[in-house]
Order: sequence, then C-alpha cells, then structure tokens
Amino acid sequence: MRQIILDTETTGLDPQQGHRIIEFAGLEMVGRKLTGKHLHLYIHPQRAIDPEAQRVHGISLEFLEGKPAFAAVGREIADFLRDAELIIHNAPFDVGFLNAEFAKVGIEPVGQLCANVIDTLAEARDMFPGKRNSLDALCDRFEIDRSNRTLHGALVDCELLSEVYLWMTRGQESLAMDIEVELPGGDAGAIQFERKPLKVLGANEAEEAEHRAYLDALDKTVKGACVWRVLEQAAQAEG
Repeated sequence: MRQIILDTETTGLDPQQGHRIIEFAGLEMVGRKLTGKHLHLYIHPQRAIDPEAQRVHGISLEFLEGKPAFAAVGREIADFLRDAELIIHNAPFDVGFLNAEFAKVGIEPVGQLCANVIDTLAEARDMFPGKRNSLDALCDRFEIDRSNRTLHGALVDCELLSEVYLWMTRGQESLAMDIEVELPGGDAGAIQFERKPLKVLGANEAEEAEHRAYLDALDKTVKGACVWRVLEQAAQAEG
C-alpha cells in the first residue's frame, strides 16, 4: 500500500471562516520505508495570516509573496495523493482544509481521492488514554530527536510523524532523509534528518509480575491455561 505522511500549515484554525492552506508537505512511504518521493509547497493564501498562527509556524505573508495560489497547485497535490492511504496527526483538521481548498477548484474531496485516512492522534489517544498525545509529546515518549523542530513546519512534522507512526505500529526501522527545501527565512538548503537507533526495551520485574497476574486472571476466565500460557509452555519445552 502506498502511504503519504501529510501535514499542512494554515492562516488560521477554521476553513469555514475563510482560512487557507499556506504550506503543504507529503512524504511517500511504501512497505514501511520512505521512498524519497515527496511534495513540498508554499502557497499564497490571498488573505492575511492570523498572528497566533504565524507565531506557531513562523510563515509570514511577506515570505509567501510570489508563491502560487492553491488554484495553481491543487491538481498537483491531488495527483500526488490519489489512491494513497494518508497518515495525518489530527486528520480532521488537515482533511477539512484540503476538502475546502479542493472544493474551490472543482477537485473531488479526500474521501473520494484517497484509499483511507489514518489519524495518528486518534490512535495515540486509544493507546495512551489520559496522556498528552501531541506530536511533540509522542516524540518525547518514543525518544525521537526533534531538535530540528524549533517551529511547526509541515515538512519537518511529516518526517517526525513517519517515525512516530512506525513506533505506534511496532515498526523498528530507523529513517534518514536529505531533502532540499526552501525555508521561511528565504534560504534554500538541505535539511539532514538523522535519527539515533531505535531502542527495544525489555520488561522490568514489575511489568513481568503484572503480566503474570493478567495471565492468571485469564486462566480463571477460560477455566484452564489461556492460549498465551499454552504457547509459552510449548516454547519452554522446545528450549
């Protein structure tokens, strides 16, 4: 399955109030590996940027002068996303903006364009209920280096999200990328993403005790050895 890790930056919070996309980034992943194919665009919103939004992403209207409007790049974005499964942190936000922009230029919505949408924020909330599940918090939880992320930027956020997604889906890959991008300060250069090897942590004594207690409870429920115990005993017999 072709997957696209996707992020956008916008002029504000609500497309229904006329806010627009000003940055789009997508990284292609196939077989749980980044292919190196990506799409990264700055887009002129044809309106002002809310000061609160600019403080988050650092993109000014002055920087966007001369950049194309969405009408000029919407088809390119749609073609890049077509038939892919999208991986997005807080998907309703980005999908809502994309659908609003696509509607303005006569392009079908994401639900028709793409095979599926995975919301990593919703999945993180299921995995870690009651905990902070922002992208920053997940990077800290999985010990993913985010020192390159001084501001919210769509391309850097996509790269971080790719590592978070692999962790959340039990992937053990380490990713490295070297992508030429234009930065909001006006400079162009290569951002080198290098990540330290991912750690596999064994259970401690307390966790092993909790696991045994859980299996004991399962044994009582099934009135015998649960499947895990049967497999465990078989493995010990073979060893």
